[in-house]
Amino acid sequence: MSRTDLSTLRLEYMSEPLDEHSLEANPFTQFGLWFKEAEKAGIEDVNAMTLSTVASDGSPHARVVLLKGFGPAGFEFFTNYLSAKGAEMASEPRVVLSFFWQPLARQVRINGRAVRLTEAESDAYFSSRPRESQIGAWASPQSKVVSGRDEIESSFNDMTARFAQGSVPRPPHWGGYTILPHAIEFWQGRMNRMHDRVLYRLMGTEWTRSRLAP
Repeated sequence: MSRTDLSTLRLEYMSEPLDEHSLEANPFTQFGLWFKEAEKAGIEDVNAMTLSTVASDGSPHARVVLLKGFGPAGFEFFTNYLSAKGAEMASEPRVVLSFFWQPLARQVRINGRAVRLTEAESDAYFSSRPRESQIGAWASPQSKVVSGRDEIESSFNDMTARFAQGSVPRPPHWGGYTILPHAIEFWQGRMNRMHDRVLYRLMGTEWTRSRLAP
């Protein structure tokens, strides 16, 4: 197979400057402002974020998950505790979240620690999901090897029959995490690859801001 040369691909970022002195003192407030601007820009899957984890053998892994809430307590998402990412966060809770909002030439990178949400919090979100998604949480042995699509469909049908009457309870192996950050970087694409980067670091109970070179 011949090599595909992508060296001529270029996109010049024409964004407004990002001044560390004009940003909000609290990174959660700043994230909220950027998130609203991304929503207003009509970006699809605006809450999609890459979750990076480390396996017990030291190998890194990354996948896209969906942000389901954020605030002073952290950044929340939900998944199968027995999945690969669940096992990785259990053995090494230090993770990275990253957002890329291409139309705005913006990235946000969040370094933090994964902590499980309470059962009540997980129950509350699970009850808001579509019924088919609730059944899917029971049917899928996430990240495990299966014989084929037929096995997954059969499991889904079995669970549909099992929960034909009444509400679908949350599986004990499924729930939420919050990522408690200690560093949050805001990146704004600029011309000539001279990007603006502002890093917030948590020092005790206070957040500090500093500019990073592009």
